[in-house]
Amino acid sequence: MAVGGLLRGCRLTRRTCRYVSSLAFDRRWGVATAGHTSLHQLCLQSADRVDYEPSGWSSLRRALPHDEVRESDVFLDLGSGKGQVVLQAAMYRFRRVLGVEIAPQLHDVAVRNVERARHRLVCRDVVLTNSSAERFRIPDDVTVVYLYNPFRGRTFATVVRELLASVDRNPRSVRVIYHNAREEDVLLATGRVEVVRTVLARPGNAPSRVYRVVPDVRSSVARAG
Repeated sequence: MAVGGLLRGCRLTRRTCRYVSSLAFDRRWGVATAGHTSLHQLCLQSADRVDYEPSGWSSLRRALPHDEVRESDVFLDLGSGKGQVVLQAAMYRFRRVLGVEIAPQLHDVAVRNVERARHRLVCRDVVLTNSSAERFRIPDDVTVVYLYNPFRGRTFATVVRELLASVDRNPRSVRVIYHNAREEDVLLATGRVEVVRTVLARPGNAPSRVYRVVPDVRSSVARAG
């Protein structure tokens, strides 16, 4: 049975739905992003880390309309895995697209996927970094951050602090697209993050929330003085 027929004709688990959908797009693009990968398999298991699971090929498009992206915007995917969302972002007119992934095995797959699809990308400036998120210094020109529940606990809190520090170093409005937002309370507790909208997902996918991070008014006033 064709992949499309399988999606229409079967009642599948959420994970299977995502896998079949991702597989269909992988075949169309000539890449390999589908499938669940356990961090235990990669010897990277930790209480703060989450297994690799692609968020779905329509996730970014549903959360971020193309007309909301400017040519000056810079996109960052933290926990970029095999590069599925990085590839989606590179179909927008972003100035630059960045991906950060802790697992060398997944990072290497993402590098190959970007090279295979590069001729189809709108944004050709795609940079992938093999690093843990908590050690990554967020560039001060990033304006869109994507998270698919890639980490929790102390790691998430560390990343939020670094994001706010980046915004304070270069005051600007930053949008955060958080898919399956398990640590939303940590974001909102900063007093610097506002909910913009909730994006309902297709069956088999978790909803996304879109937030706006604003500069610290006190820092801006002190800098002006």
